[in-house]
Amino acid sequence: MITAVDVIRTKRDGGELSTAQIDWVIDAYTKGSVADEQMSALAMAIFLNGAKPREIADWTAAMIRSGITLDLSSVGRPCVDKHSTGGVGDKITLPLAPLVAVFDVAVPQLSGRGLGHTGGTLDKLESIPGFQVDMTEAQVLEQLKDIGAVICAATGDLAPADKKLYALRDITSTVEAIPLIASSIMCKKIAEGADAIVLDVKVGSGAFMKEFAQARELAETMVRLGADHGVDTRALLTDMSIPLGRTAGNALEVRESVEVLAGGGPEDVVELTVALAEEMLAAAGKPDADPAAALRDGRAMDKWRKMIAAQGGEVDAPLPVAREFEEITADADGFVTEMDAYAVGVAAWRLGAGRERQGQPVQAGAGIEILKAVGEPVKAGETVLRLHTDTPERFAAAKETLEGQWKIGGEPAKRGPIVLDRVTA
Repeated sequence: MITAVDVIRTKRDGGELSTAQIDWVIDAYTKGSVADEQMSALAMAIFLNGAKPREIADWTAAMIRSGITLDLSSVGRPCVDKHSTGGVGDKITLPLAPLVAVFDVAVPQLSGRGLGHTGGTLDKLESIPGFQVDMTEAQVLEQLKDIGAVICAATGDLAPADKKLYALRDITSTVEAIPLIASSIMCKKIAEGADAIVLDVKVGSGAFMKEFAQARELAETMVRLGADHGVDTRALLTDMSIPLGRTAGNALEVRESVEVLAGGGPEDVVELTVALAEEMLAAAGKPDADPAAALRDGRAMDKWRKMIAAQGGEVDAPLPVAREFEEITADADGFVTEMDAYAVGVAAWRLGAGRERQGQPVQAGAGIEILKAVGEPVKAGETVLRLHTDTPERFAAAKETLEGQWKIGGEPAKRGPIVLDRVTA
């Protein structure tokens, strides 16, 4: 007979959990017969003692079995999903999904909301008047057949064990455990039923993983989990030491995404969007597709407009604008040499673009515009950052967060490569 105490003791003492133990504890926790304090103890034991690849694979499989698995076989084209581990200014999903769909590849992008300094894709899209993120499985399938791209909320039926465990990890300081991060991400992605998964694993101050070695370990673990479940999985490790693009905030990032779809936008956003699109298209068996051309010639924009309209969005409606703004200016001539991504993300959150706890509302127009990015020249008195919010009492805390987190020097700094490494099975 398996008991929660036995499972906890095994991992506490550095032992390896059996498949039967893992299956039992995930099922029992989902049904409520293992208490939160017992699962908290087990999560901390995993955090402290780690887990073997076989344990992580079994843990992931058990969480997948706790709910439904989507069947995308009726879509009639390759289905490729993408997941980012989260960053500052990371609006890539918005232009990427319609861009890949141009090439007759379906993108079932089930996304989440922001928490803390990283933004959420659903929050960004909900700044578009009328846009609906809640869809039934039938609606998702119909839109994938018709348009090829959908960005919506995951249903509660997908990996419900993970939903319970994630909330618990968040309040017990066990979020950072790589076995639990990897299984949490991959159980949902595998349950979504895609043929292939491309992972964007962020590295740097604005990312969840601050160090390259840690990020690579997470990428390798997730790629292996995908392969274990028969899903072609590959990962790009990408730089998140400075913000991505020139905006952090919901409507601000939608506006920038539309610029990218119109053939413009910041170079780094375009570069990463195209790199991930090429990886997704290669996984779908279309290595010769040219996503950069589809951004330039308007095909990706056409898909975006169809996707937004299909989900109730008013395609041509003006996006929300915050009621108040303040500017931060340079106090000397020179070049912007540093811009800490984490500080920008926290400042945008403090302006109202993010939330402190699940369920809290966000301000659609709040956030930060970066008028002078790293490497660009600036003169004393010129605006470097523009802060937006509906509640001006938030400006002081945001400006305090940014103080000393961006710098001006005498020599131009060059941003390094966006894509740092690639991991495949």
